[in-house]
Amino acid sequence: MIKLDNVSKAFDNQQVLDGLSFEVADGESLVIMGPSGAGKSVILKHIIGLLQADNGLVEVMGHDMLTIGGPQLQKLRRDMGYLFQHSALINWLSVFDNIALPLRETTSLSKSDIDDRVMEVLGLVHMQDAHLKFPAEISGGMQKRVGLARALCTHPKVLLYDEPEAGLDPEMSSEISRMIRRLKEELGVTSVTVTHSVNCALTVGDTLAIFEHGKILLSGPPTEVLNSDHKRVREFLSAPID
Repeated sequence: MIKLDNVSKAFDNQQVLDGLSFEVADGESLVIMGPSGAGKSVILKHIIGLLQADNGLVEVMGHDMLTIGGPQLQKLRRDMGYLFQHSALINWLSVFDNIALPLRETTSLSKSDIDDRVMEVLGLVHMQDAHLKFPAEISGGMQKRVGLARALCTHPKVLLYDEPEAGLDPEMSSEISRMIRRLKEELGVTSVTVTHSVNCALTVGDTLAIFEHGKILLSGPPTEVLNSDHKRVREFLSAPID
């Protein structure tokens, strides 16, 4: 479903990705953890085609992201959902219109079909009653759920989550992680999540990869990785995981 093979990317003199390789199978949930500023979000931007690798292969659903054409890329992105770190809702649009926007811009669905789909995905994240509210009128956790509903609205096969628990208190962070896991199990989507949260990794991930210096240091089942004796992983986590 998703494959990165020996991918390198530099910005000016800073090498952000340096021979990065991993694969995500159909229906798998991969979580990537690593230090702040290591380039985790850069990985997601390569997968969705916002950035192109300097070297190496980025393949998504059978498409080479280096050679894919504009119309093909637009079509591919309709099969992908992206939950931004700070939700990225448009302040002057209602919750309903924020979610409807991708459907209005990228599909030929009728108004009634769009209305039905918006309310359907709002139901998935338990936000039906807030459809007429504006982003400033709802909490950060609710905004995150609206962002998740927007990511789901086009029936994506791949979901990308950029720090889904960022800016949330521990209780809401746990709720968002549980919701992401539930949606993965119900919808069967493939997902890649970047996070600093051990709780998120344990809740969401089938596989956990520790990323630093442009490479994957260690990957495997989350509990196995988090309890490994890898020196850098232990330093990153600061304390043993119970």
